[in-house]
Amino acid sequence: MIIKILLTIVFLVVMVGVGLYSRKQARSVDGFVLGGRSVGPWLTAFAFGTSYFSAVVFVGYAGQFGWKYGLSSAWIGVGNAVIGSLLAWLLLGRRTKLMTQHIESRTMPDFFGTRFDSQGLRVTASVIAFVFLIPYTAGVYKGISTLFEMGFGIPYEYCVILMAILTAVYVILGGYKATAMNDFIQGIIMIFGIVAVIAAVLAAQGGLTEAIGKLATLPGDDGQQGMFATWFGPDPWGLLGVVVLTSLGTMGLPQMVGKFYSISDESAIRRGTVISTVFAFIVAGGCYFLGGFGRLYDPVIAANGKIAYDSIVPAMLVQLSPALIALVVLLVLSASMSTLASLVLTSSSTMTLDLIYRDKKSLPGEVEDGSIDDVVAERIERRKVVVMRVLIVFFIAISLLIALNPPTFIAQLMGISWGALAGAFLAPFMLGLYWRGVTTASVWACFVWGVGLTVVNMLMGNPINPINCGAIAMVGGFPVVWLVSLVTPKMSKVLIKSIFDCYKK
Repeated sequence: MIIKILLTIVFLVVMVGVGLYSRKQARSVDGFVLGGRSVGPWLTAFAFGTSYFSAVVFVGYAGQFGWKYGLSSAWIGVGNAVIGSLLAWLLLGRRTKLMTQHIESRTMPDFFGTRFDSQGLRVTASVIAFVFLIPYTAGVYKGISTLFEMGFGIPYEYCVILMAILTAVYVILGGYKATAMNDFIQGIIMIFGIVAVIAAVLAAQGGLTEAIGKLATLPGDDGQQGMFATWFGPDPWGLLGVVVLTSLGTMGLPQMVGKFYSISDESAIRRGTVISTVFAFIVAGGCYFLGGFGRLYDPVIAANGKIAYDSIVPAMLVQLSPALIALVVLLVLSASMSTLASLVLTSSSTMTLDLIYRDKKSLPGEVEDGSIDDVVAERIERRKVVVMRVLIVFFIAISLLIALNPPTFIAQLMGISWGALAGAFLAPFMLGLYWRGVTTASVWACFVWGVGLTVVNMLMGNPINPINCGAIAMVGGFPVVWLVSLVTPKMSKVLIKSIFDCYKK
């Protein structure tokens, strides 16, 4: 216990220290939200990876899908690396950086409002982002607190509140730069942690060959033996839905795409692509590979008589040595605090810049030629940063209330969040970077499609599994945008040309 407490205290002191160190760079909006658009490849790649993989993956997804699919759940990690990281950087990295800098966009809703010349889109997108980032954040809180409770014996409620306070402190102090620097430190811990934990769990089972042999003797839910040790598991189509949701979704999530806004230059994007992909292979692949052995341990049964999926991974780790449990706690702390920081920063900046201060022409102090007095401009910048800091507290408080009484398993919370956000944003954002023919009406149609499908499915009691519903929402957005763009009025050719001129430089 002393080892665990000391390591955790050192970790938390470093996190807060980085926030204090970065506070001078968080005085302006660009500094607070984007790190001045000058963040290097290593920090950006690790920020992308650590925002991607949190306690939701390590505790929730690895446990639930490892139990359902066995060793084949490792394909989810492969998909996360190839589609969610490599393909995301190749398709979005350069174009997102160039276009958002050209049109002076700081958030994804701001991109929709400027790229498609619609204040309504900007406001609607910001509301969607704010509302549906909340269940994701609640899922992260729940995951980290479940493991913290296992490692320290501290009641779940106290863990959730502690994590909320600590996250708020270092994000409010240092903004995006503090988040990115902490992400790098946390990413290193995650890499070493997952490798050490896998080695320890396999050793406890007699080695890799012995562990796989034990899995091969277990009957599936249908009584068929050996399916959990096969390449594609007992349910290949269900597995594919999870791969699509968790991999393709990153390209439509505001907190993920925002990393490309802040990277320094095109050469940094190329290096960041490699770093991020390798990171994803190790961390995501390792998490799901570990979860695949969950059936070798006795499941925890919840009060309703069903398996408590979120307790599977903690049950696998509880018999490890104190030093390894301390490392696991730091691993999940690292993964979760980086994701939480990214989520709360994204949500607060979206609400501030796209709702409260969305109309730039009505700013006080503006003169006839459209310029603003330097003193007034600086005052407005500081006011925006203050508002963002207040909204960070507000966002964390709402998420905390949900986390204290979570409505469902972590995986379902994330499925609802990712399904609505990526279902609404993925297709119009990606196509908007490449295709001049995307119309404003098609973006509205995709917003209705992604949010509508997710919400209706939820209100009907989830007749479609939230994971599969989210995958359908994402993929279905592309034909929605394409078909509606073919039959609705086109945008001004002059405006489109001026936007796409950024790629000629």
